[in-house]
Amino acid sequence: MTAHTLTAPPITSERARRGRAAGAVVWWVAVCLVSVLTVAPLLWTLGTSFKPAGEILAHALSLVPRSPTLDNYAHVFSTVPFARYFLNTLIVAVGGAVANLFFGSLAGYALAKLQFRGRGAVFSAYLASMMIPGIVTMIPTFLILRHLPFAGGNDLTGNGGTGLINTYAAVVLPGAAGAFAVFFMKQFFETLPDDIAEAARIDGASEFRIFASVYMPLAKSGLAVLGLLSFQAGWNNFLWPLIVLNDPHMMTVQVGLAGFVNNYATDYGPLMAGTVITMLPVLILFLLTQRWIVQGIAHTGGK
Repeated sequence: MTAHTLTAPPITSERARRGRAAGAVVWWVAVCLVSVLTVAPLLWTLGTSFKPAGEILAHALSLVPRSPTLDNYAHVFSTVPFARYFLNTLIVAVGGAVANLFFGSLAGYALAKLQFRGRGAVFSAYLASMMIPGIVTMIPTFLILRHLPFAGGNDLTGNGGTGLINTYAAVVLPGAAGAFAVFFMKQFFETLPDDIAEAARIDGASEFRIFASVYMPLAKSGLAVLGLLSFQAGWNNFLWPLIVLNDPHMMTVQVGLAGFVNNYATDYGPLMAGTVITMLPVLILFLLTQRWIVQGIAHTGGK
């Protein structure tokens, strides 16, 4: 009896290959379309910042200026004290980022590496605070800053002065130990081994020394990501500085850019020029920290 070898039909048929090719085409078309929709507004902003006023109105959708000019950038600094706004925003953003890095890391380390009663309740409270919209807590936070005792001319009862209103602290302090910063650093510290802390304790190191000298150097990539996110959030913050900073000399760039928009017209040239200038610090910071950001992604993915 002759044994016949049965050959299975090819798994990949012509129809399947055509389906995969069509899917790949649709995928690349969708990716290109999303890329264009994402990059086009940025290119339009950059192009409009170099256009004279007449060209902005006549060729609004053109991405490339026909008669490039730097007048819009000069107009930004001559119309409003934009340099002062820039300095104010830099102080607020850097201060908020530093506070988030220190207090967020300190609290994250305690919640991740220390055993104490109520640790789960504290962490749950932080998570619950992330579910509350920021707009809900703005009025209570403003009242606390306004009636803080012995601040801004206030007496013991918190009356008689302005508290911390119109100060940099009014913008920095409410988010100095943000719930996201604590949560982010807690998750990052949990990926680091506990053995190195035990070895440091045997050598007689204090808990803060272990935190500052052992774990913080290992968390550079996480700190870079958190620092970038905190700086970006502080730099782009608009509503809260608008509420607590009433002095025109204390305004931030985001509030200052609103000065080019009124009820009757919008000065698009200087507005776009100011927007381009405003984007530069975040872009530069990202370029400086991208190595640690990539390391943080690789570290998290490896775990």
